[in-house]
Amino acid sequence: MGHVFCIANQKGGVGKTTTSVNLAAALARRGHRVLLVDLDPQGNATMGSGIDKRTLERSVYQVLVGLSGLEEATLRSESGGYDVLPANRELAGAEVELVDLPRREFRLRDALAAAPSTYDFVLIDCPPSLSLLTLNALTCAHGVIIPMQCEYYALEGLSDLANTIKRVHANLNRDLRIVGLLRVMFDPRVTLQQQVSEEVQRHFGEKVFATVIPRNVRLAEAPSHGMPGVVFDPRSRGALAYLEFAAELERRLGVAAPLAEAH
Repeated sequence: MGHVFCIANQKGGVGKTTTSVNLAAALARRGHRVLLVDLDPQGNATMGSGIDKRTLERSVYQVLVGLSGLEEATLRSESGGYDVLPANRELAGAEVELVDLPRREFRLRDALAAAPSTYDFVLIDCPPSLSLLTLNALTCAHGVIIPMQCEYYALEGLSDLANTIKRVHANLNRDLRIVGLLRVMFDPRVTLQQQVSEEVQRHFGEKVFATVIPRNVRLAEAPSHGMPGVVFDPRSRGALAYLEFAAELERRLGVAAPLAEAH
């Protein structure tokens, strides 16, 4: 199934969905086969990929509770060029239903393992909480990409998430690791953001991605048009940053970009 990464941070509003959607589109533009799993009941990654969450016949909810296979529920993001396992409000009910199901922490991992389609990358957009949904993502992932804003409470939140990842690694998934920290919505004119960024680099060292995603209005506008920012305005500062982030991720993993020269 290739590289399986979850985009996670227990703090809300830190750019998880924006990162998930734009990284999926950037990797697809570079020639990779990508599956984006929307594991947030808000369904924002689904809508941001150009798929109407209100008209879904099947979603990740049906996959998790055993009513559908992954292939049958997967849709194509025509704007982004990748596949999506979509989500809507139904997913909120899965939290309760999963409690009594066998292998409740491994439902997503089992579904991915049983799917005949092969992907180079599977990206999982996690909800902003440590729930059974997030646990399902962490138990099937090879690593965690942590988007973070360089703000006052960021370091405390990172410490909590790192401890969670350690516990999952010890008890449920020995393959799990932190792939890296991605600084997002960054404004270099704000002194505090510069200071937090430097502190993060000192504390986490090479785990911090060199790419920095700037605060960019075109990235914020893109979801209302049902497309990733790297497609909506590929020359914007935000889009270029996510394309560079995809290239940096490839370099870290030692993965070739099949179509990078075409873009």
